[in-house]
Amino acid sequence: MRSDVMKKGLEKAPHRSLFKALGLVDEELNRPLIGVVNSQNDIVPGHLHLDTIANAVKDGIRMAGGTPFEFSTIGICDGIAMGHSGMRYSLASRELIADTIEVMAQAHPFDGLVLIPNCDKVVPGMLMAAARLNIPAILISGGPMLAGKYRDGAVSLSSVFEAVGQVKAGRLTEQQLAELEEEACPGCGSCSGMFTANSMNCLSEALGMALPGNGTVPAVSAARIRLAKGAGIKILELVEKDIKPSDIITEKAIENALAVEMALGCSTNTVLHLPAIAREAGLELNLDKINEISAKTPNLCKLSPAGHHHVEDLHRAGGIPAVMAELAGKGLIEGDALTVTAHRVSENIAHSKILNNQVIRSADNPHSKTGGIAILRGNLAPEGAVVKRSAVAAEMMRHSGPARVFNSEEDAQRALMEGKINKGDVIVIRYEGPKGGPGMREMLSPTATVAGLGLDKDVALLTDGRFSGATRGASIGHISPEAAEGGPIAALRDGDLISIDIENCKLEVNLTPAEIEERLRNCQHPEPKVKTGYLARYASMVTSACTGAVLKK
Repeated sequence: MRSDVMKKGLEKAPHRSLFKALGLVDEELNRPLIGVVNSQNDIVPGHLHLDTIANAVKDGIRMAGGTPFEFSTIGICDGIAMGHSGMRYSLASRELIADTIEVMAQAHPFDGLVLIPNCDKVVPGMLMAAARLNIPAILISGGPMLAGKYRDGAVSLSSVFEAVGQVKAGRLTEQQLAELEEEACPGCGSCSGMFTANSMNCLSEALGMALPGNGTVPAVSAARIRLAKGAGIKILELVEKDIKPSDIITEKAIENALAVEMALGCSTNTVLHLPAIAREAGLELNLDKINEISAKTPNLCKLSPAGHHHVEDLHRAGGIPAVMAELAGKGLIEGDALTVTAHRVSENIAHSKILNNQVIRSADNPHSKTGGIAILRGNLAPEGAVVKRSAVAAEMMRHSGPARVFNSEEDAQRALMEGKINKGDVIVIRYEGPKGGPGMREMLSPTATVAGLGLDKDVALLTDGRFSGATRGASIGHISPEAAEGGPIAALRDGDLISIDIENCKLEVNLTPAEIEERLRNCQHPEPKVKTGYLARYASMVTSACTGAVLKK
């Protein structure tokens, strides 16, 4: 066993004495030693209950004959960090999470790992660590929050963000906003729509690194506790059979995750995380592969913010196994991919079926014949940009309008709140990319304000930063190269005519190559927003969004 290097032999007597200082007996030391990585903290609603999940995991490990050792890592609440400088740390925390797990698992050579995340960057950070370490590992998330109920309708966090704009537009009173604020997030769990956290938890299941149900079993259900115990039991089987992440995170698994992503209409942030996970596994995932799979995969679900269903509805409709079974019927799933069940995908989904075709449509009656995410290219985004196509109104699939250019999220939000944005405008928010942000802030406030003002069928937003998974409308992010790296977005001026054609994956500005080059040559970039500390180091090492915003090797 891997852990023998710290517990077996005469010369390891000092090491064993330290284990015995923990209260361990020889019988426990002779078992496989399993690291339990818990991102619990008291400020993230999705992580508040993770001690309960961890205890269930440890029960499962002990039942199966292992000895668990729990340790922690960090986690940021993107909702609470939204709209201020704290959001610069969110994406950057992904690399720290992977690094801290590597440090702990290498310094204390565990035989296997159980990873317990729940929110946006913690899930990919943990999967990146698993791929990097390549020891038996399984992920069990804390599960999705239930939707809130307000005036007989289901609501979520995105409802509150959009309500701010509705108050400004006179469509909602401040009293109604206060009532909504009380009801939108009813308890622990990852926010209830197909936002980034739930997208990544569902895709970890499709990727094969989590048990069926991981993405959709509600946080507050007893089934989540049983699933956590099951993960604790299963890790011992993975250790015994020496099934490692490299056996699971393969090209086939990545393609399965992308197919499910397109069927669900996941967060655009998955386009950052899947390439980063693939890279740690020694694979390459480029944006063209994403469009290739999107072109042939039907969009089967419209979950919040694209529609009125939430993740709990997806669970009752059959969950990810039902989605995968439906796609498999059209030859869109690689059934022989191995998973942490120790079985192939085809075995896992053999008896799965859609239980509610209002939530999960059949592949013969999809919302659209193409996937929920599209990669756009053109002279404004030569290295690509991303849009959640399934959450764009039909009226905005093609749009042409004048640029309204802002060098920060705050400037754009101020213009929106002051009523300075007109129908037809294309809001451009630049210098918010991985390097220029730094940290590539999520920008839910401006997109939600546009929706709240009732402009989501009239106004587009472009950025070299990124948008929240709770965003809807013609919000196009990850424009690469970013402004801080001299990308064409840095050349834009107010009034430039921008053309968006989502159906044909095009994003263009009505400028000649010579005009763009001339403007860039004379461009005055703003001073770096952060010059010290972790973010300054991050900005000096981070790569483009088109490569997953990973750090340079």
